[in-house]
Amino acid sequence: MSTYLDEDAAAIRSALRAGANPPPDSDYLFVLYAVLLRAKGQEVTPSDVHDAWAAWMQLVSPQHDAIRPYEKLELEIQREDEPYAEAIRTVARARGGPKGGA
Repeated sequence: MSTYLDEDAAAIRSALRAGANPPPDSDYLFVLYAVLLRAKGQEVTPSDVHDAWAAWMQLVSPQHDAIRPYEKLELEIQREDEPYAEAIRTVARARGGPKGGA
């Protein structure tokens, strides 16, 4: 059964620009991004995206080197979060309003 969060997750995934490379088996990660869509909408930041990714990664690979605060990551690693933030903002804009989750 698909939920509203699953639908939001699918919209975010489809809004990713070409070249974005989501991790395998990342359906639940996109559900977390759907929560960001509803909570922050167009105001979501790459740091927010990283926090959601880090929460997901704690379950997938708790020893991952990038599970640390966004500001302590190398710039190259920080940039990997931008396409996901951009996709969330794109969906929020398409839905109207600052949050865009409804």
